[in-house]
Amino acid sequence: MELLKIEDLYVNAGEKEILKGINLNIKKGEIHVIMGPNGSGKTTTANAILNNPNYKKVKGNIEFEGENINDVKTDKIAKKGIFMSFQSPEEIPGISVTNFLKYAKNQTTGKPVKILKFKEEVKTYMEELNMNSKNMERSLNVGFSGGEKKKNEILQMLVLNPKLAILDETDSGLDVDAIKTVSKGIEMFKNNENAILIITHNTKILHSLKVDYVHILIDGKIVKTGTQELAEEIEESGYEKYKKANL
Repeated sequence: MELLKIEDLYVNAGEKEILKGINLNIKKGEIHVIMGPNGSGKTTTANAILNNPNYKKVKGNIEFEGENINDVKTDKIAKKGIFMSFQSPEEIPGISVTNFLKYAKNQTTGKPVKILKFKEEVKTYMEELNMNSKNMERSLNVGFSGGEKKKNEILQMLVLNPKLAILDETDSGLDVDAIKTVSKGIEMFKNNENAILIITHNTKILHSLKVDYVHILIDGKIVKTGTQELAEEIEESGYEKYKKANL
């Protein structure tokens, strides 16, 4: 059974039609990548899965672990085990990274956080991600560099341990070393009981990862699905071939 199943999905943002019949099946243990030029509908796909109210599903279904989640609220979807990292993570003054993680862990599991175990777990992850331990007491993302914000998102993913992690443009604006660290975090998270959906417009993050499927999204439609070699083709030749084929 698929972990995530999207069938014939049409989505509007305001009056504009963005997604025009998306189909996508993700099973446990898989890493999928959605690639496409800016404005093709990549972020809309992620927001539709989380049922962001700014995006209206016109037609189609989204199922998670066999349950239709079309009309489930975003916070309930998160509790079911879907995590999303954002292209531009929010800054939250007054809430420390530690307190945010404890609150998020408590909300997703519904269980009290065991502080000592929690702190040891976070410390281990931060060391693996080359994060400054002093950041834990700083306000969430306030004054953080782009790389620190993205590492923080990966830290959240590791701590919350969702069933499906959606990473929206996690590699955007990062240097080579930061991308390698983010890739390391993804490898640490990945196992046979979860899955990852990476959304990106370039191939930098894929250099350090082995992915199962690459989907090319052009003008709201998946026009090609392949393996890692498809990403390599895009890196060499760009999207022009697929744009023309979609006209």
